Amino acid sequence: MSIAYEAVTASELLYGYRPGLSCLFSSPQHTLLGLGVADVVPPAATLRELAGRVRDRASLVIGAIPFDDPGSAHLVVPEQARWADPFVPCEPPEAEPAQPWRIVAVPSPADHRKGVRRALELLEQGALDKIVLARSLELTRPEPADVVTMVRRLASRDPHGHIFAVPLPGGRTLVGASPELLVSRAGPAVVANPLAGSAPRSADPDEDRRRAAALLCSAKDQREHAVVVEAVADALAPHCRALSVPSEPSLICTATMWHLSSRVTGRLTDPGTTSLDLAVALHPTPAVCGTPTAAARTAIAGIEPFDRGFYTGTVGWCDASGDGEWAVTIRCAEVSETGVRLFAGGGIVAGSVPEDELEETSAKFRTLLHALGLDPRASNHE
Repeated sequence: MSIAYEAVTASELLYGYRPGLSCLFSSPQHTLLGLGVADVVPPAATLRELAGRVRDRASLVIGAIPFDDPGSAHLVVPEQARWADPFVPCEPPEAEPAQPWRIVAVPSPADHRKGVRRALELLEQGALDKIVLARSLELTRPEPADVVTMVRRLASRDPHGHIFAVPLPGGRTLVGASPELLVSRAGPAVVANPLAGSAPRSADPDEDRRRAAALLCSAKDQREHAVVVEAVADALAPHCRALSVPSEPSLICTATMWHLSSRVTGRLTDPGTTSLDLAVALHPTPAVCGTPTAAARTAIAGIEPFDRGFYTGTVGWCDASGDGEWAVTIRCAEVSETGVRLFAGGGIVAGSVPEDELEETSAKFRTLLHALGLDPRASNHE
């Protein structure tokens, strides 16, 4: 892939972003702004069929794929693509006076703890090895959210993540700053970076270091991480040679969370395999669904009282050569004219504690609450 970088910064590209009319995706490698919509990839019954349609188009596509409904995937061919270097740390925009949000937790914190206890029962019965349970915050007010300001705040706190703002049907926008790379392809080089095993960060440096060390030594989190890495390696193996899988995870952090991380690399066997083909082969990983996959999906549908939509799907781009980047759609929100839906989840395995799982989701909400200029304590709203 040959990318022509402009003599502008990612922040300057952001000034050209228009919600609903353009797409923004920034990674640790570069920033892409797609302007206008030349075409929309038609819906498909399966993700494999969707990937085939993108391959046949041989043009740059940007967009998002939902967690569990291939027909709702939204991928567009922009009229123009502009490239710049990644975001760099910057000062967040000052908060402006605005009407307060009305916040409803779905499910409530108490019901989320009940859901975790139900998941633990399924684990004890042997029906599952792991399940990821999520909850959401529904925010409403007469004044719509400012997506551009949200992106600027996300970039100020996590400039090295995967920052995105892409249009969705119905006038919505998917906004977020995902720390997790599902997969990227640059020529024959393939990279996946699964994250599993998390701990909230602390404002106290000593406590923050203690939490990081405890996470790295946690047998429970190490087991959870190993399951995800094995699944990612197994999914990539048919498409890659010289696959390299770390023997143990390392630590990475965002402004709000510590994560166990493993960088899996390989060399593509078939040059006709696109980045979207690889993303489809991987999705959903146990990091966002659970294992066994089918049983976890069924349990999620029975426990979670909402449709995840694009949360825990994948968001990114694929160009005419097949190169591209796809992030796991976490630390995200769906923004509409009438409100915002935030999402956060955590992996449940044997030994999980309902109160700890609630605390983890509350910490993960902070990324988007900060982007909205809100007090992080809103994540515990009953």
